[in-house]
Amino acid sequence: MSDYRHVSPSTPSEPATHGKRKITAEPESGSEGEGGPDDNRKKKVRWDGPTDDDDTSEETNRAEKVRLFFHACSGRIGCSYYDPVKCLVYVLEDTQEDGSHYDLTKMLLEQASPNVVLVSSKADDEFIDVCSDFMDQSGGFFQIRPYKDFAPNKGRSSLLSLGLLSHLPAEDMQEMEEIYAHSEPRNAYEFMERRRDVDGDPTMKRWNAAVRMSNFAALDTSPLCLGSMGALLDYLARERAVGDLEDEGVGGLEVRGIEMFSLDQVMQINADALFSLQIFENESHASIHSDRTKEGLSLFGILNNTKTTLGRDLMRTWFLRPSLSLSTIIARHDAVACFTRTENLDAVNTLHNQLKGIKNVPKILAAMRTGKAGVADWQGLVKFAFSSALIRDNVAEMSMGRDVEIVKKLVTAFDAANFKGIAAIVNEIIDWEDSSTAGRVCVRPHIDEELDNRKHLYNGIDAVLSKVAHDISPTVPDDYATSLNAVYFPQLGFLVCVPMLDEWKSGQGIQVLDGWTFQSESYNYSLEDREIEIMQELQEKIMVDDEIMSQACAICAELDCLLSFAEASVAFNYRRPQMTEENVIIIKQGRHPLQEQVVDTFVPNDSLVVGGAGIGSFPIVHGEDDDLSSDGTILGNSVMICTGANACGKSVYLKQTALIHYVPTESATLGLVDKIFTRVQTRESVSKVQSAFMIDLNQVSLALRNSTARSLILLDEFGKGTKSTDGAGLFCGVIKHLLDRGVECPKVLATTHFHDVFRSAMLEPHMLPISFVHMEVMFSTSSGEVVPMSDSSSETGFSQRTLAKGEQFTYLYRVANGLSLDSHAVQCAKIFGIPTHVVERAQYIHDLLVSHEITHLLDEGMTEDDEHDMEMSEEVCRRFLNWDLEEEDAKHVKIQLAEVLGREASEQS
Repeated sequence: MSDYRHVSPSTPSEPATHGKRKITAEPESGSEGEGGPDDNRKKKVRWDGPTDDDDTSEETNRAEKVRLFFHACSGRIGCSYYDPVKCLVYVLEDTQEDGSHYDLTKMLLEQASPNVVLVSSKADDEFIDVCSDFMDQSGGFFQIRPYKDFAPNKGRSSLLSLGLLSHLPAEDMQEMEEIYAHSEPRNAYEFMERRRDVDGDPTMKRWNAAVRMSNFAALDTSPLCLGSMGALLDYLARERAVGDLEDEGVGGLEVRGIEMFSLDQVMQINADALFSLQIFENESHASIHSDRTKEGLSLFGILNNTKTTLGRDLMRTWFLRPSLSLSTIIARHDAVACFTRTENLDAVNTLHNQLKGIKNVPKILAAMRTGKAGVADWQGLVKFAFSSALIRDNVAEMSMGRDVEIVKKLVTAFDAANFKGIAAIVNEIIDWEDSSTAGRVCVRPHIDEELDNRKHLYNGIDAVLSKVAHDISPTVPDDYATSLNAVYFPQLGFLVCVPMLDEWKSGQGIQVLDGWTFQSESYNYSLEDREIEIMQELQEKIMVDDEIMSQACAICAELDCLLSFAEASVAFNYRRPQMTEENVIIIKQGRHPLQEQVVDTFVPNDSLVVGGAGIGSFPIVHGEDDDLSSDGTILGNSVMICTGANACGKSVYLKQTALIHYVPTESATLGLVDKIFTRVQTRESVSKVQSAFMIDLNQVSLALRNSTARSLILLDEFGKGTKSTDGAGLFCGVIKHLLDRGVECPKVLATTHFHDVFRSAMLEPHMLPISFVHMEVMFSTSSGEVVPMSDSSSETGFSQRTLAKGEQFTYLYRVANGLSLDSHAVQCAKIFGIPTHVVERAQYIHDLLVSHEITHLLDEGMTEDDEHDMEMSEEVCRRFLNWDLEEEDAKHVKIQLAEVLGREASEQS
């Protein structure tokens, strides 16, 4: 039979509640109206903004607003905000957020101090609570906007309409006008192009914007950030239209620039840098029908030995946003040093295995609050309670662990007696065997008398129901039901169920027998209802300690990460670095943590880079004795350029310098690095309008716009994707621009094969504060005798040697001071499998180019007849050049020229 349930609707006038605040949601048709902050009175959160009057003028009030737009989804967050004083839009690319504490969100709110915060309507409730609580405390305005306002496609369209991106700079337009003014159109197409106002062409404007968008941020890989930025621009455009009565759309906004949102407490590393340095590496599933991925050879992959879900998520967050707090970093180093002590190794292994019992308690507690906790959730809570007690006892017994921050936090936060009590009461109430069989949470016997009585009746009801069904069957007509079933409800009594006849499904409906009524209810609801009541009472007792358990679980996640670092340190022989406030990178015997895993032998190298040591700047930095000059300062520069043969290890050297900030090796003195930018690998895609070279330019432009003196920039052969002279000029221009910053010069490591820039004084080795190094190679004869590097350039003072015939060279992968002005590309081609005849031809052409005798190629493969024709043609040219036309009569010039040419033609025939 059909079962119908009637539920009374809520009163339309009754406001919906969200947490402790009232949030009213109006229809989207009314969402066009914008509001702003009023006085310090508590505000209602609405689609429509408040209309309260303010003492200040509307123009002044609007100019003081700092608007912050958030978009959060599936544990990730992206945001943008507008600073009306500087007329700048700041963006934070999509990044992972901790779904338990929302520390990143709080950090963003505190640093931006916005007057207006708007979030997507599809954001998590906890995230909305964090934003709303902050704005309530600060007296700002909080608003939930429809999800459609945050659509990435809409955001991209709004961004491409922004005048900052779509209009070329004024100097570029002026240069184009000057070019047009001094040249004639070459064809009809060029004539029509000149007639068109480029600044007013929508197609050209959108193309310019699409090309230049990546100069400011990697928005193509950040849909949340792109959506929040589009919502912000549309909001500003509507607000401007209301205030100024001018609706020019997004293109009329005063936005002078777009900058990356730099967090004060964490390092900024964007998606390109994460990809280039192989911090993460997702490998696709072998089956094309599966979209699952796994972690490949990456820094995160070799260090991630975590045993808990929360630990793995926290470690990923640490890799995405490394801390810039010296105290936090030193506390982590202290913990790893304690865990790697010989006398603690056994305890550490035991402790790490005990962490497997720590389940995702915040998720379990959230399921309990919503009444969706299952058997596995309650089992996870019990495992957590018992495991936490064992972990606390194990940590407390570690040698030299009393002063370690994580140990102190764990001992303080873990209330072993309380957690054991929680486990005991759960075990006392839940019948694990029956729960596993029934697929739901069941209560043990003798916990509740009423429940026991109901179970007794339920378990003995089968015989009674069979007798009832047998007794009542004669009273039911044969044409009414061919079979029946009897069930029992303690609230209602016995219920007889009969099959639904086909004619009852028609318009006449169900035919009711005299004295019968129809009711439907599940026979086991009464038992479940009482068990739910008992479990609800148990849950209320447990939820008193939910904050304590959540905090303990977060500490376990941090412990899990630190134990993983300790395990990796022992396995790979990593050493603790010396952290310093000074802006310096001093690395002794540095190694690439990934490269050394895939080669038989890895050659470690040193690095020394000092930030803020640009032109005219001489920062005082202290270091080890062998790094110091006579006056006690480190002899280092902000820019290091590495040269050498192809495939000699230059790229690995650059990457390992950045990766050592994650994983230190033999010895290192490291200052804080606030941002890492890379131009190492080009991620091409047919979905992008940029070419490979344009993508490289975007990466460098992003670094130049956002780098500070504490930033680290890696430039691996920048400029190689275009004409060699243009690429060399761009490379020199970037290096010189960074050096001209002086005390604001970032730490820069670069490689290049543009050797002419060092010969022609564009980057004068002895005039600019640049450290020049090269990767050594060894020359040897065919008999294996080593050939010394004796040749040198008197002009530069750096070693240079060309491979002689019959000689061979071997990569040493060892860094040495000075320049190497030969890439040995031809020899590299031979080593890596290019056919011998191709290599010999390439070497021959190379030698001709070096000796400026490239014209010899014209003589190759000519027959005798070809040589005769060349000689005759040369003779004709010489006679023509010797002909003095000025002394001849102008009327006879054409006649004489025709005779000469005709005579020559007859002679050749």
